[in-house]
Amino acid sequence: MRLVKLATFAASLTALPLLAAATQAVPYFPNSQYQSDAASVQQLLGHNFGERISEPADISRFFEQLASRYPNRIKLVPYGKSWQGRPLFYAVIGNAENMSNLANIEAGMRQLANPAQLSAPEAKQLIASLPASVWIASSLHGNEISPADAAMALAYHLLADQSALTTQILSNTLVYIDPLQNPDGHHRFVSRYYATVGLEHSPDRLSAEQNEPWPNGRTNHYLFDMNRDWISLTQPEIASRVKVLQQMYPLIFVDSHEMGGDMGYYFSPEAEPYNPHIQANQRTVLDKVGQNNAKWFDELGYSYFTREIFDAFYPGYGASWPLYYGSVSMTYEMASARGHHYRLQDGSILTFADGIQRNFVAFKATLESASNNATELLQNFYQYRVRAASQGEKDGIRSYIFAAERDRAGHQKLMGVLTQHGIAVEQAQEAFRACGKQYQAGSYVIRTNQPSYHLMRTLLDDTVPMDKAFIAKQEQRRANNLPDQIYDVTAWSLPLMYNLEMQSCNQAPRVASNLVGPETILAGNVTNPDAKYGFVVPWGDMAAARFLSVALQQGLSLRSSDLPFTHQNGKQYPAGTLVLSRADNAADLTARVTEFARQSGALVEGLDTSWVTEGPNFGSFNVPAVPAVNIAMLWDEPTNPLSAGSARFVLERGINYPVTAIRPAQLRNADLSRYQVLVLPATGRGSYQQALGSAGQQNLRQFVERGGVLITLGNATSWLLEGENPLLASKREYQVSEQEKPAKEARVPGKVLAEQTEFEQMLKPYQADPDWVPGFIANARADENHWLTAGIAPQLRSLYVGNQIYQPLRISDGRNVVNFAGPKELLAGGFVWEENRQQIAHKPLVMVQAHGRGQVIAFTQEPNFRAYVDGMHLLYINAVFRGAAHAGALR
Repeated sequence: MRLVKLATFAASLTALPLLAAATQAVPYFPNSQYQSDAASVQQLLGHNFGERISEPADISRFFEQLASRYPNRIKLVPYGKSWQGRPLFYAVIGNAENMSNLANIEAGMRQLANPAQLSAPEAKQLIASLPASVWIASSLHGNEISPADAAMALAYHLLADQSALTTQILSNTLVYIDPLQNPDGHHRFVSRYYATVGLEHSPDRLSAEQNEPWPNGRTNHYLFDMNRDWISLTQPEIASRVKVLQQMYPLIFVDSHEMGGDMGYYFSPEAEPYNPHIQANQRTVLDKVGQNNAKWFDELGYSYFTREIFDAFYPGYGASWPLYYGSVSMTYEMASARGHHYRLQDGSILTFADGIQRNFVAFKATLESASNNATELLQNFYQYRVRAASQGEKDGIRSYIFAAERDRAGHQKLMGVLTQHGIAVEQAQEAFRACGKQYQAGSYVIRTNQPSYHLMRTLLDDTVPMDKAFIAKQEQRRANNLPDQIYDVTAWSLPLMYNLEMQSCNQAPRVASNLVGPETILAGNVTNPDAKYGFVVPWGDMAAARFLSVALQQGLSLRSSDLPFTHQNGKQYPAGTLVLSRADNAADLTARVTEFARQSGALVEGLDTSWVTEGPNFGSFNVPAVPAVNIAMLWDEPTNPLSAGSARFVLERGINYPVTAIRPAQLRNADLSRYQVLVLPATGRGSYQQALGSAGQQNLRQFVERGGVLITLGNATSWLLEGENPLLASKREYQVSEQEKPAKEARVPGKVLAEQTEFEQMLKPYQADPDWVPGFIANARADENHWLTAGIAPQLRSLYVGNQIYQPLRISDGRNVVNFAGPKELLAGGFVWEENRQQIAHKPLVMVQAHGRGQVIAFTQEPNFRAYVDGMHLLYINAVFRGAAHAGALR
């Protein structure tokens, strides 16, 4: 075919006027040689790159057309669907030879990932024969728009360009392109953006185009920031991606994002701190990739920066998770035009086309790095897996053991999630002894001599330590009133967040066991289904909560015991246990209970008599009826989208119970008589005081006094303290300080400062908020005598983020139902400033205060944070359903 050599331009697109930038050839790479008969982007897409932000459907059609035109060089693979049903797919691009052998290549990568099943000569042969692989993941945040179009530009370029560099890359590299990781959020952004556009696109940062309405396009349908979900796998978009990545184990993973419009371009290496489970040779490759990107950015006149932000410590980013299977993964961040163009602080115009072009160049440069270092990447991947398994044999921890003596559903979910991560989990089929403790059959064992060793340690250890020098630097910054550089939470231990007990053992027990599958919910069952009296469902896990949900929605009548009790059959049942009598339900109770148990995973027991030998009888006022409640939740400004989304998700997807979203403006005078429960998520920008005003506050007070349950999450609790007659008789605390109230006089008595610490103390204000805590896991104690904690373990773990600390309620005003542990026991995992540790100790995590026939339940921290603090979810569900059972709303 005749080749057409494109003209070279090296000037930065950012410096060009809008119309000129829109007419430039995008994508551009030096010395490209496009086929003369290649279809134009205009023909395939309907417009040139940069002229319009592509919708999810446009992106799908574009790739389908490429696959139709180049069937032997590109393959489209669907791998899941978003919450709203939009397809998730990736494209694989390579030369004809590699594409014809794709199945064998991916099978070879899976072999290389399991070195125990591979001899050294076989591994050497695979390393010599396999190509490198790069996964380009675009637009995980839906309003980060240029990566998705840049992914299309890269695919077009690789298929139409026949330059020497592209030919070299495709000769030994497979390119996986995941063009749109968040189609729901992206559609939300694009549709709203074009709804605001007038005669011309405005570059003004005050314009409607540049200011998205709530909840903006960053998040998915349930308003999750999916760039934090890679450890918990709560969202289908991420869980599907984790599953498919283990089919081919790409050697380089690029997570392409956007950032503030004035910030330029960022690529690897990442900022400190690094997670200690990231290996030295991985960091070496990150440097190599960054240097090669810099070479091309320099040639084209594009500015960039590295290392200053976006650390590699938290493992829940897309750019982090692949590191722990042995890949090299990285974040790319392009300054965002957040539309067609954006006026920078220096007055120049940043365009959407600029973002596409710079991302495209970074992608192409990264492919060159992979091609040039293919053998090294393969060797590093194999050695990572070999050494990881070996390190698991040599380190002090040979196994992790879960006794699984309570919370059957929580254990099943966690083991399923770990299995989805590629970690082998075994369930013992017999009793055994290890590390001085006897374990029952059904206990779980995770052996550390696995290639997933570093991921295992990262997910299971209480704390992954940060570098001491980095912490010292942060303390110094605090002393100078500078913000810390800790980018995200410092703790994420899944056993702690699930509130499950785990033992680290220096032995690998020998016990007959079965491998656990990826299922997170197993079918429940009913014992004694023909029982004469009825049925009980022991309370204490999410399976019982799912049973409650479906039973209420299907019209069953049930009660829940506030106290534990012992039945005539000799068995003890925990507080919260559900009671369903035949007398109160229809004749088909057995069939319905059996089906609900199967769906929910609950273990249901039939009782022939109601006789209780200890504790309340089933007709006692201590065994109230649980109503089928209508739940309302504040939705829209000023609620924090992440808080609202996770609070709704835990109810709707955790236990399948519907929630009605209501905008704050409607609550000022709304008739709330149809609702029994109202949830106020944490706030983001603005406050409930502004949004609801005095009329809204009075309406909610009346809602509570009539018998409603008002639940506040996180910083929404501070709204309860507002006004002359607050709904919660607590107070927020200032930071503990020895500073005296400033004198009004211009001169004060002199003072000798003998130590630097005295000088630093004088710098502190008289009254200031406590320092912000990036996030640690805190121990807390539950009041087991209160109905809200029914079925809850006496010790809870909560993620603590922020700086709001509340005084306990006086006993005359209400109850402090869950309190943080003392200062020595407070820290369960992660890092917290010493002053905060001392001040948070013994303060309330959950408070309850009655008003009239209803009550306020205040969570001072988010029980649903990212929906991954599973051990707090049942307490939240208790607040909803048991709260309503203990309120006096007329129904």
